[in-house]
Amino acid sequence: MTSGSNPPTHFGSKTTVYVVACWIFAAMGGLMFGYDIGISGGVTSMDDFLIKFFPAVYQKKLHAKENNYCKYDDQYLQLFTSSLYLAALVASFGASKACSLWGRRPTIIMASAFFMVGAAISALATHKWMLIVGRILFGIGVGFGNESVPLFLSEIAPVHRRGAVNILFQLLITIGILIASLVNYGTSTMHPHGWRVSLGLAGVPAIFLFFGCMFLTETPTSLMERGKETEGREALRKIRGVADVEAEYEQIKMACEIAREVKHPFQKLMKSSSMPPLIIAILMQVFQQFTGINAIMFYAPVLFQTVGFKSDASLLSAVITGTVNVGSTFVSIFSVDRLGRRKLLLQACVQMIICQLAIGGILLVNLKATGTLDRGLAALVVVLVCLFVMSFAWSWGPLGWLIPSETFPLETRTAGFAFAVSSNMFFTFVIAQAFLSMLCNLRAYIFFFFSAWILVMGLFVVFLLPETKGVPIDVMNERVWKKHPVWKKFMDEGPSNIEMI
Repeated sequence: MTSGSNPPTHFGSKTTVYVVACWIFAAMGGLMFGYDIGISGGVTSMDDFLIKFFPAVYQKKLHAKENNYCKYDDQYLQLFTSSLYLAALVASFGASKACSLWGRRPTIIMASAFFMVGAAISALATHKWMLIVGRILFGIGVGFGNESVPLFLSEIAPVHRRGAVNILFQLLITIGILIASLVNYGTSTMHPHGWRVSLGLAGVPAIFLFFGCMFLTETPTSLMERGKETEGREALRKIRGVADVEAEYEQIKMACEIAREVKHPFQKLMKSSSMPPLIIAILMQVFQQFTGINAIMFYAPVLFQTVGFKSDASLLSAVITGTVNVGSTFVSIFSVDRLGRRKLLLQACVQMIICQLAIGGILLVNLKATGTLDRGLAALVVVLVCLFVMSFAWSWGPLGWLIPSETFPLETRTAGFAFAVSSNMFFTFVIAQAFLSMLCNLRAYIFFFFSAWILVMGLFVVFLLPETKGVPIDVMNERVWKKHPVWKKFMDEGPSNIEMI
C-alpha cells in the first residue's frame, strides 16, 4: 500500500467457537471485579458484620432516628470498601510491566490467584486487620485483571467487533454485581456468618478465570511484541479462523517494530504526541466515577435503607438495580459498533442528569433527618435509580474501559492503560471513602453534586472525544488524533510507518 492510502478497515476473520470461548473466559476478570463491587455494600449493611467489626456503627444504626443520612458515616467502615482500590491503583503499574514482559494471559492468571487468596482470608477473618489484608489482596487482583483483560479483549477482537467484544468485560462486571446482590439477599438471614459466605464466594469467579485461562491463547500482538513472530502469526490464524492473515500480521508487526524502539514507554507517555489518548483515558475514568454510579452500586442497600426500606427490602432493591444493569449492558454490546461511542455517551448524559436531579429533588423536599419516605415516593426513587443505572450500563460503564484500551499505540499501550486503570481505582477509592460522609454532610444535595459533573461530561464528549468506531487499533494516530480539531495540535507531523504499509 502506498503512502497516503489507508489500510483495510476489516481483515478476514470468522467467529469460531474457540475465539468466542476466549472472549468469555477472559471476560471472567470482569465477573471478579463486579462481584466485589456488589458484595461490599450488602456486607456492610449486615448487622452480624457490623457487630463483629464495627460495633460503633451498629449502635449508631440502632438510633437512626437521630439522623437518617449519617447512620453509616464511619471512616473505618468506608476503608473496608475503599482499601481495595488503593491496592489496585498501585498494582496496575506492576500489572503493566507484567503485561509487557510476560504477556496478557499470565497477568490474568496472576489476577485470579491474588483474588482467590483474598477471598479465603476475608471469609476467615477474625480481626479487622485481616479484613483489610483480604481487601488489599482483592485489590491487587483487580489491578492486574483490569489492566490485562480489556487489553486482551481489544487485541484479540476483529476490528468490526472490537467494541462489542471489549464490552463483555463490562457485561461480566454487571453480572458479578447482580450475583453479589443475590448472594447478599440470601446470606442476610444466615446468622451469624452470612457475611463470611458472601466474602468467601468471591473466590468462585476467580477459580473460573484461573482454569479458563489455561485454554486461552496469548494475543498475537503480545507474542510479536516479545519477539515471538511465528507464534504470533499462528495465534492470529487461530483467533481469526482463516488462513490468510498476512495483511493484519504485517500491520501488527510494523506496530511492534515501532514499539521496540521505545525503551521507556512511561517517558514516551509524557511527550506531546502521547497526550491526546492519555488525557482522554484519564478523564474517562474521572467522569465514570463522578457520574455517581459506584456511590449507588456500592451502597445501594444502605441508600435504600436511608429512604425507608427495611433491610431485606433494600437488598432486594439492589437485586433489581443489578438486573437492570445486566440487561442494559446488552444494549451497548449490540449498538456500540453500529451507533458509535459518542452517541451512546451523550444520550446517557441526558438521561443520567434527569434522574440525579429528580432523586435529589425528591429527597430534598421529602426526606428529613428523621422519618422515612412514604411508600410511593420510595418506589419512585428505586425507579429513578434503575433508569440511572440503565443509561450508565450502556454508555459510561463499558465505554470507560473500551475507549482507553483501543486508543493508545502499541509502544505506550500497557503503560497508558495502567494510567487509565490507576485513575479509575483512585477515583473509585475517593468515592468509596467519601460517599457516606458526603451523604451525611450534603444530604440530598449530593445528587446535585453528581449532576454538575454529568453536565461537564457531556461538554467533554461534544468538544474533546473523537469517534473511534471501526478504526483499526494500530492506526488510531493517523485516523483519529491527527484529524481531530483539538488533538491534532499535539501530534507530530508526517505519516506513520504503519499507515504506509
